[in-house]
Amino acid sequence: MNVGIIGCGLIGGKRAGALRGARLVACADRDTQRAERLASPVKARSSSDWRSVVDASDVDLVIVATTHDVLAEITLAAVRKGKHVLVEKPAARTAAELRPVIEEVRRTNARVRVGFNHRYHRGFRKAREIVDSGALGELMFVRARYGHGGRVGYEKEWRADRAISGGGELIDQGVHLIDLSRWFLGDFTRIEGTASTFFWDMPVDDNAFLMLETAKGQIAWLHASATEWKNTFSMEIYGKVGKLAVEGLGGSYGVERLTWYRMAPEMGPPETTAWEYPMGDDSWAVELSEFLDEIQENREPSRGLDDALAALEIVRRIYENPSHAHQS
Repeated sequence: MNVGIIGCGLIGGKRAGALRGARLVACADRDTQRAERLASPVKARSSSDWRSVVDASDVDLVIVATTHDVLAEITLAAVRKGKHVLVEKPAARTAAELRPVIEEVRRTNARVRVGFNHRYHRGFRKAREIVDSGALGELMFVRARYGHGGRVGYEKEWRADRAISGGGELIDQGVHLIDLSRWFLGDFTRIEGTASTFFWDMPVDDNAFLMLETAKGQIAWLHASATEWKNTFSMEIYGKVGKLAVEGLGGSYGVERLTWYRMAPEMGPPETTAWEYPMGDDSWAVELSEFLDEIQENREPSRGLDDALAALEIVRRIYENPSHAHQS
């Protein structure tokens, strides 16, 4: 399968390095030099115009790894050209911006997957296996933190410009926490939270605090932060007979680790098993490989636009009515 990448920065580079079984034939970026750097090692074409990739007859799959303001626009254009698309999260700046894409996909044979690669980290793949086995018992709640400390000039970057990003830390790292929580607990019918700006001098949030509840009363207690200073990732999944803790994502977030705490019949200190994953992050490659299989087998993507829409609806409710509960 021939692939075109639009957006040749950090994430576009990660995608290019994880193509397993596909061939990069075209790259586009507003910065022509970035496009050339990604394209030249594999003798792909490069351009500053994303339409050159979407319109290319030899491109089967388009990977969209741009700033948030053009994610939906490019995806919609690619789908109208009959291309399959892997678009990075959050897939749009708002739920309203994403809906026309969903409607267009329903009229075509194009497959669209949203890049929620955190589901494919080794720790979460193992955690999903344990949860699906029933070994934790009925799930009760999730507690998670995800954050970084920014960098000098962070408040001047595109993520601090609401017109480009659609919001701050909530729509950035917070979307991953929302998606992972939905993956384990299901849809949320009650949404409470707030998005605040404590430190960075910018018009978007640098911290978001959420309390989400399913129809069965299961809770997700989430905090996404751009004032963490030491990069942090932690998610704990609590069942009635055990608990899983995923910590670290590799690199600056620390070694990825999964710990399983099994409750004994007499309770007391739990039996504990831990796995560490010091090797490189293969989530990008595993995610794309699954999507390629779905395209070849003409299956609906397992991580699709509906997941992104659900996350963006939660983001919308928090941004529009912070600190208030919403019942649906």
